Amino acid sequence: MWFEILPRIDVTAMCLPFPSRASAHIHRFTNGGKEKRFANYSCQQSLMERDRRVSGVNRYHVSGVGEYRSRKHFPD
Repeated sequence: MWFEILPRIDVTAMCLPFPSRASAHIHRFTNGGKEKRFANYSCQQSLMERDRRVSGVNRYHVSGVGEYRSRKHFPD
């Protein structure tokens, strides 16, 4: 009957968010804990440009311990 399909639909619906959440965690792990920023509005674009100018590099975020060692925050 038609109601025999309902459990399969429930299982399928419960599994739909897994790929998007998994990819978010994978990107967070590979990018050093920073999520990618999107500039959908002009205000966001200006904030990202400001971050690039202030940081002195052509990227939003420089990850890694080497950045901190060059500034002598961590002892050798």
